[in-house]
Amino acid sequence: MEPVTLTTERLLIDSFVPGDVEAVYASCQDPEIQRWTTIPSPYERQHAEWFVNEMVPESWDSGTGYHLAVRLRESGPVIGAIGLHHPREGGWEIGFWIDGAHRGRGYMTEAVHRLAHWAFTELGCTRLEWRAQTGNTASRTVAEKTGFTVEGVLRAGMLSNGTVRDCWVGALLPSDLGLPTPLPYLATRD
Repeated sequence: MEPVTLTTERLLIDSFVPGDVEAVYASCQDPEIQRWTTIPSPYERQHAEWFVNEMVPESWDSGTGYHLAVRLRESGPVIGAIGLHHPREGGWEIGFWIDGAHRGRGYMTEAVHRLAHWAFTELGCTRLEWRAQTGNTASRTVAEKTGFTVEGVLRAGMLSNGTVRDCWVGALLPSDLGLPTPLPYLATRD
């Protein structure tokens, strides 16, 4: 699949380009990004080069992941990253980070909502899953504001830098955004 360009009122969500390496590298020096995401720590320039120039295009080409840069519409530099990965049985997992200078303004909630809509309408996604290490309240806030239902804690559910950690898991369904579901859904009610 060819990379897409998505927009919101304030954001441009599009392909990473080689010129984004420096912004990705700089953002990923943030201790909070290294603490809460699965990026390497320490994060070296070669990691940013590999991500932007190899991993992102290869995952789009193979259909195993769709990673996009998050930019402010009026200025253009990368302020965050968002992506879908680990496809299974019609579902995808979403992951994201945002530069520390741009936190707390609702940008990532806006980006997650837009990417979720695209996943449901263009990919035929039946379930969008979110995971974050327990304690990552910023990520959980974004997920909940977007409409994810936090379903529980997975013990040893996330591998990060050679250590398995407990994580929260949540899901967003097409119906949570008022969209039709690509397959019938039979919910269990207790």
